[in-house]
Amino acid sequence: QVQFVESGGGLVEPGRSLRLSCATSGLIFSRFTMAWYRQSPGKERDLVAKITRYSETNYADSALGRFAIFRDIAKNMVYLQMDSLKSEDTATYYCNQFPPIDNRWGQGTQVTVSS
Repeated sequence: QVQFVESGGGLVEPGRSLRLSCATSGLIFSRFTMAWYRQSPGKERDLVAKITRYSETNYADSALGRFAIFRDIAKNMVYLQMDSLKSEDTATYYCNQFPPIDNRWGQGTQVTVSS
């Protein structure tokens, strides 16, 4: 069964960094494009970044230049390095395939950026 488990969120001040981790299981990880998404209360879940099986990356405009997605195929892990965090980055972050498997969303990890 496909499963995604996110971790690494927390409360940080603006300008600081966080690294999110996503442990995956139940899929042939190396074959799929993986992605990070985020959702704020009352808003749609949006794509933040994605990485293909060939390690090609793509970012939302809001993340470009500040965030970096990478994967460790040997560990079936996906990461999101977030630098220069802003208050508007506050959200619950999720990982999933791209396009996402709708009934396989994990619990997510909460990121709160506040002074």
